Amino acid sequence: MVGNTGPGSGLDEALARELAEGPGAVAELLASLDARGRRECAIELHLRACRDAGRRKVPALAALAEEELGWSTAEADLLLARLLGKDAKVAPHELHGGFLTLVPIALAAAAQAEDFDRPRVRALQRLVESHYVYRAEEYMGIRRLMDVLLRRELPVVPGRLPRHVLDDLDEFGPAMRAAHAELLAGAGVAAFLGHCALLDKPRATRAWRRTATALLGEAEHGAEVVRRLLEGIAAQPEHRVTDRNPWHQVDWGIAGESNTGLVRGLLWAALDVDADWVVPLVGAVALNAGTGLGGSGGFCRSQTLATTAVAVLGECGGARGAEAVQWLGRLPKKVRNRTVNKGIAKALEAVAARAGLTPSMLRERGVATLGLDGRGIREVALGAYTAELAVGEPGTVALSFRGPEGRLLKTTPKEVRETRAEELKGVRAGLRELKALVAAERSRVEEHLAAGTVWPAEDWQRYYVDHPVTGAVARALLWEVTEDDGERWTAGLPERTGGGWALAGEDGTARPVGPDARLRLWHPLRAGGEEVAEWRAAMAEREERQPFKQVFREVYPLTPAELATGAYSNRFAGHVLRYGQARALMAERGWAGNHLGYFSDGWSSELVKELPVPGELPAGEGTRWRARFFVELVDEGAHADGVARLCSTDQVRFERRANTAGARGASTGAWEAAALADVPALVLSEALRDVDLFVGVASIGADPHWRDRGEDRAYDGYWESWSFGELTEPALIRRETLARLLPRTRIADRVELTDRFLRVRGELRAYRIHLGSGNVLMEPDDSYLCVVADRARDRGKVFLPFEEDGGLLSVILSKALLLAADDRITDPTITAQIRRG
Repeated sequence: MVGNTGPGSGLDEALARELAEGPGAVAELLASLDARGRRECAIELHLRACRDAGRRKVPALAALAEEELGWSTAEADLLLARLLGKDAKVAPHELHGGFLTLVPIALAAAAQAEDFDRPRVRALQRLVESHYVYRAEEYMGIRRLMDVLLRRELPVVPGRLPRHVLDDLDEFGPAMRAAHAELLAGAGVAAFLGHCALLDKPRATRAWRRTATALLGEAEHGAEVVRRLLEGIAAQPEHRVTDRNPWHQVDWGIAGESNTGLVRGLLWAALDVDADWVVPLVGAVALNAGTGLGGSGGFCRSQTLATTAVAVLGECGGARGAEAVQWLGRLPKKVRNRTVNKGIAKALEAVAARAGLTPSMLRERGVATLGLDGRGIREVALGAYTAELAVGEPGTVALSFRGPEGRLLKTTPKEVRETRAEELKGVRAGLRELKALVAAERSRVEEHLAAGTVWPAEDWQRYYVDHPVTGAVARALLWEVTEDDGERWTAGLPERTGGGWALAGEDGTARPVGPDARLRLWHPLRAGGEEVAEWRAAMAEREERQPFKQVFREVYPLTPAELATGAYSNRFAGHVLRYGQARALMAERGWAGNHLGYFSDGWSSELVKELPVPGELPAGEGTRWRARFFVELVDEGAHADGVARLCSTDQVRFERRANTAGARGASTGAWEAAALADVPALVLSEALRDVDLFVGVASIGADPHWRDRGEDRAYDGYWESWSFGELTEPALIRRETLARLLPRTRIADRVELTDRFLRVRGELRAYRIHLGSGNVLMEPDDSYLCVVADRARDRGKVFLPFEEDGGLLSVILSKALLLAADDRITDPTITAQIRRG
């Protein structure tokens, strides 16, 4: 029988003999076959083992897995396809139990074949990890074989990509093959991309990068290949990604595992490309991959790619380092994933350490000007017209057009729309970019307010008040200056003088900013009550709005109740919030934590925010602080989508970490619980201000329709107490502001402020608007009036110094203007309530 090329019916006979006589017949048969015959026997034995779910060991299969049988790619793929995917011959739970029987022969075939189904081997690698934890000795060899297989370079066929490069398990691969077919067929491109696809870790080793550099240099139009593929993934929408896995699950993302590995390699290879597009494109990949599914949340479109892109940005140095820092500074406003954000912090520290600066200093030195001149204007010629992009105080961005005769136009001229459409697109893209940059600068500067950063005069002038973009924000803020050891600070608004800058006080006096001066942002917590009142009156009188709430900022000093509890604050415990709205606010303000919902661990959550530190403080020095805010699910009954509708608030706690400089300059101290009395006043105040914002905006008490929602009357007691109870800190500032604004309005003779209400005298009735919730009671019986005022109708009629509290100041003022003329109200839903009394 030697030399026979197939098993024929011999395998059935041998198996029957073994069943009747004992082992030996199959081994005898295999010994009589050539390589092809033994492969065919192995394929048949494997099929029978799959049908048996691998419950019985098959010694012949284990022996064949040790032999060199010359497996083909098609045969290796056949064996792997039986284990995973839609055509699998074994169920997922059966593969788990029969792993050591069914998998080794498939891996042996893959190892001997020229090519193999990498996604299936990668899925098996994930599966083996769960076995390896408990049975390390049995699985050590098979795990090592998988690692070797997935690191193996494939023979390159000129002009043809390896099949696992830009494969069809996602939308990205086919789209790139179709869009860049000619570019991808270039000499050396297949070898370069094949190497990129082997990267399976966030960081590339030096050896990998040396090889990638050489292959990139040999690839035809290699830099352009990197650029086009990274542009593709940076713009790739999220979609259903079908990777090979035992459970046939379909996940959402922007790339499957094979193409994720490819993009990882491309990101690291991009560092060797000398081009202006590298950093912005890597940053764009980080932004798209790090954004949550659906556009928000902590579940990234691709945490793997976001982590890699951030690590690549962290490797940038020199001029690239400053640009990378800007991207790293922008990402946390959109990326909510805690793992990615930790990587962002490490990358910032790494880039700053190489530059010999703090991350904050590096960020402020790299703020783009986007072509704006010293006036904060960028002009773009569009034929006979000129487009003007401008940023002005307190950070407002505008696009206008100047005609041939010099007249300023607010709308786009018809001639420009029709004859300069492409150039106009570029101008509007610049407008969007400028708006995004101003918003990022507004947030960055507010972090310095919360941290108490101090600048030398030269840096303050160059990077803040004189900067074309940041200056529009900085010049609208109140600053303090000192020229001694910080014992005495003088506050004022920046004012340009002949030779430099001065700070103009509320009384009109000016304090020059000398070369030896130091400056910081003014915070009401450090000022006395009289000074705060004077500045609020001055800003209201001048009708100057600030980029964020500074002069009218709420402060939260430690209370006797908090001194009594010691370790935690219950100041904002026991409130019922609309969870979706609260969660969005928390993410916007930098608080991260698990979601609430009807799933495992969804009944409670801990939101954590690390408070900003002074920008001049190196990463490895000083003490860091973070706040922890606890919320719980309070919905009654599960919803079909499993998402929480309401949550309740609980304690706020604080932790500190004494930093030490690690090997890379990173913080290595452990977080430890801290007593409230030990928390710096600024840290405590800023954290509690955030929590008060969540309560003030998202509380069900702020919902005027809550009482009209049907039969479900849960939490009505809370709604009543919050809607008309004692005033919070924001409400007290609102009352103080209204006291200044109301005398200037047309209804000054019809309104009066009481301890908690704005009382309005109409023609039909009198009303009391609560200054905390904006809800309305009608006199004389205190019946509730549900009214939603149109704020847009009254916008611009009265100057409002701030609107960062959910717009409640304008809501109250709009309701007052409406109800003062209640005889002219035509809305039947309102008039019916008024006349019913």
